[in-house]
Amino acid sequence: MSEPETISGGHLVARALKAEGVDVIFTLCGGHIIDIYDGCVDEGIDVIDVRHEQVAAHAADGYSRITGKPGCAVVTAGPGTTDAVTGVANAFRAESPMLLIGGQGALSRHKMGSLQDLPHVDLMTPITKFAATVPSTERVADLVSMAFRECYHGAPGPSFLEIPRDVLDARVPLERARIPQAGRYRASTRQAGDPEAIERLASLLAHAEKPCVLLGSQVWACRATGAAADFVRAFDVPAYMNGSGRGTLPPGDPLHFQLSRRYAFAEADLIVVVGTPFDFRMGYGERLSPTATVVQIDLDYRTVGKNRDIDLGIVGDAGLILSAAAQAASGGIDGGSARRKEWIEELRAVETRAYEKRLPRQLSDSRPIDPYRLVHEINEFLTEDSIYIGDGGDIVTFSGQVVQPKSPGHWMDPGPLGTLGVGVAFAMAAKHARPDKEVVALFGDGAFSLTGWDFETMVRFGLPFVGVVGNNSSMNQIRYGQAAKYGEERARVGNTLGDIRYGDFAKLLGGHGEEVRDPAEIRPALERARASGKPSLINVWVDPEVYAPGTMNQTMYR
Repeated sequence: MSEPETISGGHLVARALKAEGVDVIFTLCGGHIIDIYDGCVDEGIDVIDVRHEQVAAHAADGYSRITGKPGCAVVTAGPGTTDAVTGVANAFRAESPMLLIGGQGALSRHKMGSLQDLPHVDLMTPITKFAATVPSTERVADLVSMAFRECYHGAPGPSFLEIPRDVLDARVPLERARIPQAGRYRASTRQAGDPEAIERLASLLAHAEKPCVLLGSQVWACRATGAAADFVRAFDVPAYMNGSGRGTLPPGDPLHFQLSRRYAFAEADLIVVVGTPFDFRMGYGERLSPTATVVQIDLDYRTVGKNRDIDLGIVGDAGLILSAAAQAASGGIDGGSARRKEWIEELRAVETRAYEKRLPRQLSDSRPIDPYRLVHEINEFLTEDSIYIGDGGDIVTFSGQVVQPKSPGHWMDPGPLGTLGVGVAFAMAAKHARPDKEVVALFGDGAFSLTGWDFETMVRFGLPFVGVVGNNSSMNQIRYGQAAKYGEERARVGNTLGDIRYGDFAKLLGGHGEEVRDPAEIRPALERARASGKPSLINVWVDPEVYAPGTMNQTMYR
């Protein structure tokens, strides 16, 4: 009688990942997890090994954002898992579905003080949608699929599994192991919303004289950018975009607005907020006119009406809701097309004045370089196929006012946790997932230094991107606040960095690098980085005495 076919826990992990559509894991090796690598090789899943576990977690987050599929990071026990906490927390606040798999000491040594033993599940529970220990080898694939299901419960987010080493390494008869089949263990996550509420939304929009809509990150997460654009045009409503929602409408679209948002929120009679919470970025809802009718659409029931009362809340998938509302728009705009036209022209005038006021600085030839000139040059450099990544404090605050992605899904930033150090990891994930796209990343010098050694990983795996460091040798967002609060004599306590030539650093690691001090040299350097076909860093020395308006207002701390 032949022996039954057996399979190890690591191979069960790989099969479950394959069933979910995962084609790459981001990892840093450790003895607790190597059987997963063996399984991934057999299943044809790529293994990208990085230099720090935080990068692995950020890359899994970035992969999810780019592809719409869940990302996966695999790290060892103890410090391997704790190093990944920041990446998981960032995904949690950004509503990004990813799975972190952590190692653990053997169950047979439970509570005996095995190498790298820590209460990982207790640590991860507050920052995940699901966290658990795999109790037996037979349950490995089942728990992986369960974790992925939980990632998509309501608003998406991360899950965590720890797998004890003896559970992972053991072999069990294949027939005893439940291996969920692709496409057969998860229900549709697309909720259509309350039909009566959608009819009311359509009526409100049709009768409003001064409406506006804010399209947030869930618009991209739901892959609803097409539906959102149709919605905006069906109701002729001015649109603002934040987070991953940027790029839903292309620059130059007559209903695309960016610089007049505060004015619109103060003057509008109807404000529709799609897929973004009333958090600090929205002044906790206080920036919306108290007399406006406010509608909020979100995947998570708990988010709707949080921090601010609303007039209408709709829970569900942004694409389905916006499409249904557009279809309900029979009869067109009833609130007076002339008044609506006047409102759009009013906002365009505010937008134009703000742009013209700032334009001289965007074209400035001053040295040191004005950060506005740097982000202007980057914006002009981007194509429809350029994925833009912002990783930093003050310098990225500048870019948020100027840089406009040319296509949906082509903007990446940390999200509301404000995590520095995501840039290299996001570039890694984006270029691996979409090799047909150009990746352009802007770093603050402080942000790049946190995870910059994984530039070498980009070189090692042949993942070219155009990196730009806005270098002012400072954590300038913090420096400004200290100067304002404690005076110039204490402005540089704990926030001043060395004058690092990051262009040389890139060349040291096998990439392309340049140093730029003349604003006229920014664009030529960017073009040479693009042509190099290598991971690149253009180190641009910007004026350390110039701050972004958002930094000077310190709105992020209010």
